Amino acid sequence: MLPSDEIDTPRGPARIDTDLPSGPATALLVLGHGAGGSVDAPDLLAVRDAAVAAGLAVVRVTQPYQVAGRRAPAPAGHLDEAWTAVLAVLRDRHADVPTVLVGGRSSGARVACRTARAVGAAGVVALAFPLHPPGRPERSRAAELDTGLPTLVVNGDRDPFGTPEPGPTVRVVTRPGETHDLRRDPGGTAALVRDWLRAQGWAPT
Repeated sequence: MLPSDEIDTPRGPARIDTDLPSGPATALLVLGHGAGGSVDAPDLLAVRDAAVAAGLAVVRVTQPYQVAGRRAPAPAGHLDEAWTAVLAVLRDRHADVPTVLVGGRSSGARVACRTARAVGAAGVVALAFPLHPPGRPERSRAAELDTGLPTLVVNGDRDPFGTPEPGPTVRVVTRPGETHDLRRDPGGTAALVRDWLRAQGWAPT
């Protein structure tokens, strides 16, 4: 793991934590955190470990509002703006890596989906995608998953935020006994992500 670094964005500095594989990276996977969580959430760390072991470079991005010490998440437009600025820098820094993938958990998954095409991503990894606010299924966010890009969604079957339906480019895996935090079996979640990355040709088989 490289030392933490900061990248300036229009919304303040974002922090990045970079982990590189032992050889040349086959893809760059950029991950964002949940609204009230951190990039050290168990599922994000497990996915990082599995992806790096599979030959990918992984960057975890802490949004500017958290770097500044604010607990309340920034508006969606601010999150997207900061994320897009970070991705532009990362693409330059990792110009030798052929493929960029984006993802995250909960709010971070939403940001990744909303900006995936704008940042030139090839695919999306969405952990605990919050389909709707708890108890408000009529406020669906399913449209955010409609990027047209290969997308993996991993949600728990006890997630109060709901679980999306699969689509032509969206694969949904529902994990038994898991809630929104996906804490029961992070390794199992990471294995699902690794296998999907391999199936898409983004990680060596």
